[in-house]
Amino acid sequence: MWSIEMSISDSPAASSSSDDLAAFLDAELDTISDASADSEESVEEDESDDADENNSESGLERVKRRKVESSEGEGLITLRSSSSQGEQAEVLGGSSTKNTCPHPGFIAGMCMRCGKKMEDESGVALGYIHKNLRLGNDEIARVRDKDLKDLLRKKKLYLVLDLDHTLLNSARLPDITVEEGYLNGQRDSLPDLDNLKTSLFRLDWMQMMTKLRPFVHTFLKEASNLFELYIYTMGERPYALAMADLLDPGCVYFNSRIIAQGDCTQRHQKGLDVVMVQESAVIILDDTEAVWGKHKENLILMERYHFFASSCKSFGFNCKSLSELKSDESETEGALATVLKILQQIHSLFFDEERQDKLEDRDVRQVLKTIQKKVLKDCKIVFTRVIPTNFPPEHHSLWKAAEQLGATCSRELDPSVTHVVSMDAGTDKSRWALQEKKHLVHPRWIEASKYMWQKLPEENFPVSKSKDK
Repeated sequence: MWSIEMSISDSPAASSSSDDLAAFLDAELDTISDASADSEESVEEDESDDADENNSESGLERVKRRKVESSEGEGLITLRSSSSQGEQAEVLGGSSTKNTCPHPGFIAGMCMRCGKKMEDESGVALGYIHKNLRLGNDEIARVRDKDLKDLLRKKKLYLVLDLDHTLLNSARLPDITVEEGYLNGQRDSLPDLDNLKTSLFRLDWMQMMTKLRPFVHTFLKEASNLFELYIYTMGERPYALAMADLLDPGCVYFNSRIIAQGDCTQRHQKGLDVVMVQESAVIILDDTEAVWGKHKENLILMERYHFFASSCKSFGFNCKSLSELKSDESETEGALATVLKILQQIHSLFFDEERQDKLEDRDVRQVLKTIQKKVLKDCKIVFTRVIPTNFPPEHHSLWKAAEQLGATCSRELDPSVTHVVSMDAGTDKSRWALQEKKHLVHPRWIEASKYMWQKLPEENFPVSKSKDK
C-alpha cells in the first residue's frame, strides 16, 4: 500500500513576502534560548535564574542585548530586556526616539522594536509568518510598499492560490466508493491515466486521499517565473502544509507563504488583510467567489476540479466522478492550462513598456477588467426563461457576468441583438432567434465563456424545448 507520512511542525517556519522581516524575527526569538550571554551580563543572569523559575512571564522578558540586521532598512537594532520599561530600542545608523516608540509589531506580546511588554496588543495577527507575531497597520503598509517596489523591479506580481478544487481534490478515505476502490491498490497497478501514478497520494495519517490537478506542476513552475506565489485555504494548517508539500516538495514556490483557516480575521471569509501584498498587484485564483467578498475584483474564478465521487456529491452533482469513470481533466486544455495563458497575458499587459505611467501606479485589477471585456465584445444579449419575472434583470448574476465579459444586455429584441440566452427553445424570443438566424444558446454558454476567458462556440450550447410545451 502506498502512502505518505509527514510531521507538521507546530511553529511555522519564518518566511513571508518579506524574507528579511522573517529572518529578523527568527534572530530575535533565537536570543531567548541563547546560553552564551556577554560576560558582563553573566552574573546578572545567574542571579535571576531562581526568580525566573517562578516567573510566569514569557521567556521573551529575558531577551539579551543583541544586534541583528533589521528588515526595516534602518540599520542595526539593539533590543534590550523589557524588565526595565524605561529602556528604549537603540537604532544604529538611524535616529533614536526616546519614549516615542510607535510599537510597529509584537512578538508574544512584546514590542519587536523596543521590547516593552504590552497588555493590549493591536494590529493584525500574522502567525503564518512567525508564531505569536502581530503587526500594526502602519507597519504592514510600510512592508507592503517596500516589498512591492522590490518585486516590480524583478518584473513580478503576486498570485494567491486556493487549494481544494483549484489545484487539487481531496477525499476522506471512508468516503471512497466501491467504484473508486481501485485507487487503494498498489501504485504500479493504477490505470494508465495521464500522470495518475505520480499525482495520486494516500495520506493515512490524515485518513485522506489527494489527487493533484493535471498540469499543476507545469503551472506552478511557469507561474512562479511571473508571480510570487501564496497558498490561501479554508483548510486547517496541518492540511495546508501537507498539501503544500505535495505540490512543492522542494519548497521552491511557497516557502512559508501558506495561509490557513486559523489565519483569517473574519469567519468563513478570506481577505488580503493578512497577506503581505498590495491589492493593486495581486491576482487570486479560487473556485469560490463568495469567500472573497471584499476582493472580487482581484479574483479569477476557477472551474472546480471534481476527481472524487464525494466531491461531486458535496456539490449536489448526480453524476459519476472522474475517478469512477477512470478519466481525468485534460493536461493541455484543462483549467490550469487555460488560466496560465490568462496570467501570462495579464503580466504582459501590466509590464507593457509602451505604457507611459509608472509601474507603482498601475493596477492589475484594471488589467483584469480590460481582458475580461474582450471575451464577449460586440455581443448583444437578450434573456428568456432564465431570469425570474419579478427579479430586476440587471441584478441577476448572468446579466452581470455577461456585462463583465463585454457584452451588452437588453430586455427587448431588436435587429442588433446577436444572442438569445434561453432555457426553453419554445419561447417567443427563442423562436425569433431561430427565425432571424441569431444565436440561441443555453445559459451555460456565458458561464463557460467566463471560466475559459474566451467566447466558446455557440453550437456547443444548444437549447431544447421544455417538456411542458
